[in-house]
Amino acid sequence: MSKIAIGCDHGGLELKKYLVAKLNEKGYEIIDCGTYSADSTHYPIFAFAVGDLVSRKQADCGIIICRTGEGVSIAANKVKGIRCGIGYNLEVSKLMKEHNNANMIAFGADFITPEDALRNTLAFINAKFLAGRHQVRVDMISEYESK
Repeated sequence: MSKIAIGCDHGGLELKKYLVAKLNEKGYEIIDCGTYSADSTHYPIFAFAVGDLVSRKQADCGIIICRTGEGVSIAANKVKGIRCGIGYNLEVSKLMKEHNNANMIAFGADFITPEDALRNTLAFINAKFLAGRHQVRVDMISEYESK
């Protein structure tokens, strides 16, 4: 089973709690990077924390949540080696792994149901990178990132 790092700001707290509980029930090991309170906080803190664990291979993948998914995704993609997309539907959640070898998924808690977020998370986790022509593109991103 996978080891999953998860984090959120105050806007994603309830969705994070739901996902942690459901993923634990399914046997996944969860590293909860916070936040743990509904008090206003800064989303980059949690996106960076999850991204650092994933980039250092201390977690197999990461989940980050804010109200829209945009802020945490932007912040996570600043961590070297992170490829994060917003899992706004089932197909995209699967394709971001198959085509882009994404290692993190973001959600906008105001725009997705908890059940859909879980379904999309499982599609993301269970998808496999297809490599081939997609590997060339991922390598281009990694090469540019190394400049």
